[in-house]
Amino acid sequence: MSSTAPTGYAPSAGPPPPDSGPGWPRWLVALTVAWAVLLAGLTWHSARNDPPTVREQRTLAQAVPRVDAAIGELVAAASGTVYALAPAEIEQGCRVTPFADGAILRRHVELAVPADEERAVLERVAEGLPSTWRAGVRLTSDGPRLRADAGEFVTVSGRTVADGRVRLSVETGCRPADVVVASFLPGYPPGPESTALAAALAALGVEAGEPDEWVQVVCPSGGVARTLRVDLTTAAESPQAALAPLAGGTPVVATDELYAYRHDGVAVLVELYEDRTVLAATTGCAG
Repeated sequence: MSSTAPTGYAPSAGPPPPDSGPGWPRWLVALTVAWAVLLAGLTWHSARNDPPTVREQRTLAQAVPRVDAAIGELVAAASGTVYALAPAEIEQGCRVTPFADGAILRRHVELAVPADEERAVLERVAEGLPSTWRAGVRLTSDGPRLRADAGEFVTVSGRTVADGRVRLSVETGCRPADVVVASFLPGYPPGPESTALAAALAALGVEAGEPDEWVQVVCPSGGVARTLRVDLTTAAESPQAALAPLAGGTPVVATDELYAYRHDGVAVLVELYEDRTVLAATTGCAG
């Protein structure tokens, strides 16, 4: 007698599979869709209206007002010294991101100070800046350094560049470049600085004419600080002696490379080179 084994698989002895269930409730699906729409709307509104939170989101054009205001604060804090405004500088070619080029905007104020008083002047400037900038001066291996934060990712610095020379700087860092900042403006409104510059040129035996460039900034308390600059290839053989009467015999700085004085409330800074002489006359801000 023989037997035949049954074909096929034996039924499973485990529990039956669970039911698939009825699915998500309609109210939960509707709530999820509404929440996604709300998030999308908030994101769109924030992108269009909220202020940038990182430097890479702020363009060069957006930084210009802050930079100009910072220069005005520096000029007011440096009142009582002999200084000149320098033209704006734009450095191209930096990287905002690995995939986007940008540019850096810088502005400077050049100060002429008595020898060995550079640190004291930097400290006085730091004390005159807004308290929110947290300005301070520290001594480094390269000399005293001023550091401050003007807000909106704009930095302020100051350092000694030579004996009797201090440079105050404002910088944006690398930004998307969407503006060209003019460093030369055609024509200028005559003021006390033009009179002082004409007097200096006359003392050097040069006929006064249009300045080679002029730079201005709005002061924190109103008014305008302005620098007129002239670059001469010929002048008196001894500029220091020729300008001494205008300085009243007591210049702020008198070296072979620099002669600085104040005349009728105008700061006059004369840079002396072998092949040229650069004159800058500046009216400033009230401290």
